Amino acid sequence: MDQKLKELLHLNNSFFLIAGPCVIEDTEMPDIIAKELVGITQKLEIPFIFKASYRKANRSRIDSFTGIGDTEGLEILKEIRNRYNIPVITDVHTPEEAVQAAGYVDILQIPAFLCRQTDLLVAAARTGKIINIKKGQFVSPQAMSHAVKKVRSVSDAEVLLTERGTLFGYQDLIVDMRSIPWMKAHDTPVIIDVTHSLQQPNQSNGVAGGLPELIQTIASAGIAAGADGIFIETHPDPLNAKSDGANMLQLDKMEALLKRLKNIYSAINS
Repeated sequence: MDQKLKELLHLNNSFFLIAGPCVIEDTEMPDIIAKELVGITQKLEIPFIFKASYRKANRSRIDSFTGIGDTEGLEILKEIRNRYNIPVITDVHTPEEAVQAAGYVDILQIPAFLCRQTDLLVAAARTGKIINIKKGQFVSPQAMSHAVKKVRSVSDAEVLLTERGTLFGYQDLIVDMRSIPWMKAHDTPVIIDVTHSLQQPNQSNGVAGGLPELIQTIASAGIAAGADGIFIETHPDPLNAKSDGANMLQLDKMEALLKRLKNIYSAINS
């Protein structure tokens, strides 16, 4: 899987897709979403990586859903990986989590708020897995070079960088498309995290809002700006999702969006 995945990340004839639910909510929903996404991406010939968090550590409220259990969630990711022969990615928050999750997934993702945590980056790198570092909402694209250097100081692991918006006041994010070429200068593939870029965080009720009506806009702009990959959280019923439902793409809208993005990608790379 490792060599095949590295080749997937460097294809010249398509962007790749990272998609799935925000968090593993139960034993059935991840498979429903994965099966649908596998069918769509195979039809459209788009390389696909399944995403789901087995544990949600960054939640506003103490009563927010955080997962069904670490081992249970990781086992579900492993089952999806094996059943559909696709790579899987998940977040890790501590050096210990990085070591544990590496036994189940193909890519370890460093959350945006933790992109400067040296111990975490180094521990993730030492697993030998591909590392996706999400750019902090408070970090410049140029400064992400330091996170890349931390990984490369201890490992030759492949590094990905993900743009996910920059804080704009307390309750909004703004996406600077200049981040894409600036971060590609760090010699890494760059991903645009469409749905998290449309969050409206820090709401007084402790539940983040979102602007899902702008998903097509941000995704299209990201492809036009040269993104190598698109990151989209999706769910059959976003309003009842247990995390980040306010900014998710409804699953039955995914195919139409990907067709549009393929047309844009073909036009700018023809």
